[in-house]
Amino acid sequence: MPTPDIFLDTSALFSGIWSATGGARMLLKLGEAQAIKLSVCSQVLTEIEGVLRRKAPQSLGTLALLLDRSQIHVISQVSAEQISDCQSIVVYKPDAIVLAAAWTAEIDYFVTLDNKHFLNNQELHKAAPFPLGTPGSCLAWYRSNLLSR
Repeated sequence: MPTPDIFLDTSALFSGIWSATGGARMLLKLGEAQAIKLSVCSQVLTEIEGVLRRKAPQSLGTLALLLDRSQIHVISQVSAEQISDCQSIVVYKPDAIVLAAAWTAEIDYFVTLDNKHFLNNQELHKAAPFPLGTPGSCLAWYRSNLLSR
C-alpha cells in the first residue's frame, strides 16, 4: 500500500494539538515518522488559528511546531464549482470548503470529530470517494491496511 494521504479537518487538528495523547496526536506522530501523509486546507488553518487565539493562545507555538514536524501538506486551491457541489451535501459553507479541498486532493481518509456536519451525514458517507471517521477509526483503518499487505 502506498503511503496513505489522511486529511484532518479543524476538529481533528485541534484535538491533536490540545491533547498529547489520543488518536489525533498519534496521527500527527505518524505524519512526523512519514508513515502517512497528512493534509489540511487553508480553511482549516484559518479556523484553527482563530480557535486557538480565542481559547488557548499559548498553544499557537505548539500548532506551528506540530504542523512543521508532521510535515502537513496544505491544499490551497479549490474551485468554486467543487465548493458548490460539496455545499449540496454539507450546507455549512466553511465545512463545504474543507470537504471540497479533501475531495480535490483525492485523499484516502477524512478525519473529523464533527458529528453534525460530517460523521452523522449519511448523504456524505454515500457520496464521498473516501471513508470518513474519527481519529480512532482512522487508526483502525490504517492498522487493517497494514495487516492486509
